[in-house]
Amino acid sequence: MTPREGDPVALTRALVAIPSVNPDLEPGGAGEREIGEWCAELLRDWGFGVSLSETAPGRTNVIARLGDAGPTLLLQGHLDTVGVEGMEGDPFDPRIVGGRIHGRGSCDMKAGLAATLAMARRVAREPPSRGELVVAFTSDEEYASIGLQHLLDGGLTADAAIVCEPTSLALLPANKGFAWFELLFRGRAAHGSRPDLGVDAIRHAGRFLSALDSLESDLLARKPHALLGHASLHAGTISGGTAPPVYPAECRLTMERRLLPGEELPDVEAELREAVERAGRGASDWSVELSRGLTRKASEIDPSHPLVERLLKAIDSEGVPPRVEGMTAWVETAFLTESGIPAVCFGPGSLAQAHTAEEWVEISEIEAAARILEAFTREFLATGLEQG
Repeated sequence: MTPREGDPVALTRALVAIPSVNPDLEPGGAGEREIGEWCAELLRDWGFGVSLSETAPGRTNVIARLGDAGPTLLLQGHLDTVGVEGMEGDPFDPRIVGGRIHGRGSCDMKAGLAATLAMARRVAREPPSRGELVVAFTSDEEYASIGLQHLLDGGLTADAAIVCEPTSLALLPANKGFAWFELLFRGRAAHGSRPDLGVDAIRHAGRFLSALDSLESDLLARKPHALLGHASLHAGTISGGTAPPVYPAECRLTMERRLLPGEELPDVEAELREAVERAGRGASDWSVELSRGLTRKASEIDPSHPLVERLLKAIDSEGVPPRVEGMTAWVETAFLTESGIPAVCFGPGSLAQAHTAEEWVEISEIEAAARILEAFTREFLATGLEQG
């Protein structure tokens, strides 16, 4: 079978073969225009009403609709991938080895897009008598999610949503968030032979890093989230100094705090400021500036939510062991849930293979995901979320 016939394996290979590296992550990245137009053409041929929009030059969103009045189900995924540095051979050669498709984006998340497209083709062959299926493929998830934000700002809505990120066919109703912080430690430049004049900014940063041990212990002592475990923090990058014989006047540290549902950013920032104050006790000429960078909230829906229960039923009906787990990474379900659309993650592939130099996805998972999505979609459009 071919991609146009809706074969999920052929679709995955065709999608991998179209480069869609996010240009904000890798200069010269192709962006999403070509892959978006390719998906749009297929969906139009299958009877969907399709529209394209650009959030920036070459950064394309695709939204396709089938059906009308009744329950509305959204299937969402991102078109972009991370860069290809460190990959051997042609990253966009979708080779099959041992029951797996290899290549950049195969796991994250072109297999999920392919399963969605395969489901869309099958549903379109026998269109539902009621309800609307919405397929939204967006740009820029790997950087700032401007694609999905654009659609939500434009009024995108649905009764429920599935984001087909790689979950190894587990159902994930909760995901962590994150907050990035930058700390600028100020010292005083001086000749290395003049400790009476110099203040070492890098040593100041070291005092703070040591203080993080206590903060981490506090996080681990708290009650863990049932699906996501504990919150965490780590240093991401550090830079400072100009030369070995010079006291460094500045040291810049960026760090990440992974967030659990219910954690508020002002509280998290207050904890860091307390750690800064604790680290500076007893230090001379202590000067630190802390600022907040990119943040993304954690999100969850209750594991007893009808969306979870109904999707678990569809998973079980296709012979896959039903599992409910937590997504340790941030995913765009958070934006959907925050906008009032209950959303979960479910898709083929493992997060362990995402972004790696040898990215791959199991063919059997792609095929199973397409079947499960079809079974769930047909029942959802026929009965709605609260029934059945």
